[in-house]
Amino acid sequence: MAQFGFDNDIHSILKLDMPITNAPMARWQRKASSSMSTSCANTSALSPGKSGNRSLSLSKTPSKTPGKNGKTQCTPSKAGGDRFIPTRNNKQMDVASFLLSKENEPMDTNPSAATSENQKAWSVTLNGYDIEEAKILHLGGKPLNAPEGYQNNLKVLYSQIPTPVSTKKNRYIPSVPDRILDAPELRNDFYLNLLDWSSRNLLAVALHSNLYLWDATQGDIVLLMKMERAEDYICSVSWIKEGNFLALGTSDCKVQLWDVENQKRLRSMSGHTARVGSLSWNNHILSSGSRSGHIHHHDVRVADHHIFTLSGHSQEVCGLEWSPDGRYLASGGNDNLVYVWPGVQEGSGQGSNAVHSFNEHQGAVKALAWCPWQPNILASGGGTSDRHIRIWNVTSGSCISALDTQSQVSSLKFAPNYKELVSGHGYAHDNVVIWKYPSLTKVAELNGHEGRVLNITMSPDCSTIATVAGDETVRLWKSFELDPVKKKAKERMVKSTSSSIHQSIR
Repeated sequence: MAQFGFDNDIHSILKLDMPITNAPMARWQRKASSSMSTSCANTSALSPGKSGNRSLSLSKTPSKTPGKNGKTQCTPSKAGGDRFIPTRNNKQMDVASFLLSKENEPMDTNPSAATSENQKAWSVTLNGYDIEEAKILHLGGKPLNAPEGYQNNLKVLYSQIPTPVSTKKNRYIPSVPDRILDAPELRNDFYLNLLDWSSRNLLAVALHSNLYLWDATQGDIVLLMKMERAEDYICSVSWIKEGNFLALGTSDCKVQLWDVENQKRLRSMSGHTARVGSLSWNNHILSSGSRSGHIHHHDVRVADHHIFTLSGHSQEVCGLEWSPDGRYLASGGNDNLVYVWPGVQEGSGQGSNAVHSFNEHQGAVKALAWCPWQPNILASGGGTSDRHIRIWNVTSGSCISALDTQSQVSSLKFAPNYKELVSGHGYAHDNVVIWKYPSLTKVAELNGHEGRVLNITMSPDCSTIATVAGDETVRLWKSFELDPVKKKAKERMVKSTSSSIHQSIR
């Protein structure tokens, strides 16, 4: 019997699933008991007079925001509750690895010039301007320097007090013309182009059957020619780029070419069946548009001058303008259409099909102007039934912007000195308006004409515009004069360009 009792005791001791009463506490049990005792001690210290059972409720989620009603609640204590175990999936690890490897890669401090030029070309082609140079949000002026001993430079940089440097100098635009010239017997015809300014500072004005030249430098006036028949009149004038030859379109369907220095007619070119109301030069190619709707290309160097005819307009061609780079010819007509034609290629008759045809205007389109600093930008203006100025990107064929001027648009010119657009208007305002490009916000209005403005032309230095109107006056407006510093920089740039051209010719 004693042996049986001894075996039972040995068996109960060797059982592994029963608790060992005399064994030491586990580490996690000691940690849990110590944290619970600490929290209870803190609670009793902060809230004297409360019972010890209060600590048992702290293991539950707090029902009110901590700090309310003066009651302090402590974080529930659990075994292992002070550990943060992050969860990372494969995607996060891949992204982190990519970012770390990218940071360690050497920066390309010298990008190739070809890449930057390609990016700039793409930006100008798609957007109409270079995004890198576009000032969407521009802070004018320089920040003030912090005084000596000043610790926080950011307070000076972001102070709301306007700095004296940031106040921009306003440009003065005279509201009255610098000079007024009489233009008696001027034909008040919207569809004619009777005024042009040469690169040699000579202003050509057609007064019915007479063609006068005004020397803007000396102030002299010369009668260049007079039509043989009294019933004939001059419809259009246009200077060649070099300023030594002048082309005239007449009512007897002819195009005349004059040597201004010798006051001699070089040739008279026929081919049109109606009056020639518009002319435009592209090097040795002279393009002429007539009331029949046809546009002729003339090579003035050869005896057989007529090289091609463009047919597209159904009514009179009253606007004609070659792009600065010679790639496109823009034409506007009384049929409310704007055509963009390709350039003339040597020894071929290509160019019969228009690149674009724009029909958004609701009136006759006489006003056409190409942007000098963005050769693919064309501005067009509609007549009394339309009164809109539209800006086109001829590369994409899209209309970038449109503006309702509330007045007939008779002429357009880009002013490169301040990157602005000038428009001449007939009914109902009879004035000239300067617009900021490309926002088309109004900069100034030039009032004074007592009849509709027919044509606008610009001086060689782009500082003055000349306007002719139905009130038989020519007015000169000095609206784009440069600051002396900018003027000297521009003159130096022009001299360097001309010297390089002469070197290449020699």
